[in-house]
Amino acid sequence: MKLTTAEENYIKSIYKLQDGNAAVSTNAIAYELDTKPASVTDMAKKLKEKKLIDYEKYQGITLTAEGRKLALQIVRRHRLWEVFLVEKLSFSWNEVHEIAEELEHVGSEKLVNRLSEYLGNPTTDPHGDPIPDAHGKISKSRQLVSLDKATGRRLEVAGVSDQSSALLEFLHAKGVKLGIQIDIIERYEFDNSVEIKIKNQPAFTISEQVSKSIMVKTL
Repeated sequence: MKLTTAEENYIKSIYKLQDGNAAVSTNAIAYELDTKPASVTDMAKKLKEKKLIDYEKYQGITLTAEGRKLALQIVRRHRLWEVFLVEKLSFSWNEVHEIAEELEHVGSEKLVNRLSEYLGNPTTDPHGDPIPDAHGKISKSRQLVSLDKATGRRLEVAGVSDQSSALLEFLHAKGVKLGIQIDIIERYEFDNSVEIKIKNQPAFTISEQVSKSIMVKTL
């Protein structure tokens, strides 16, 4: 099914906002896409006609099985392009989202599958988010915990729960990236900040807000 870029963006946003089978409100989609609720309603009517969503006025929006399948294809393309940009073109993880937003609309299935094979069929993107396979299946990853709640002394960065440019730029400047090992030097009760150390770098302190956004696993 051929969709416009705008239609694909709506499908992906509904997938992102939908929790299980819960319906997503037009206001939530409008906020996510920085548009007006009336525009969401107009688009919802179009997507319903294409049988990609279930929608009744005042009852919210849910993806149909076909809509979810399409959403996972878009997410797959986006996250594979992020891996390519980081691993092959040496972009930092704070630079790739906007570029991948454009590349995700290149819908050639043959290209996407070749890209995945070229990259070694990765299962996570540079931010630690899972990449759906060609059939839309997502492998279950090891349970992660935020840095502020981790109990180990040596940890591996496995993702970020907040992918805002400001946070990613801060982490990039500090040398914190996916797969990096960090040692916990001290936790400060006063403000819940954490002093950490990365190999061959001086120790530095991060705030509670930052530590809550870093997802880690124990080594």
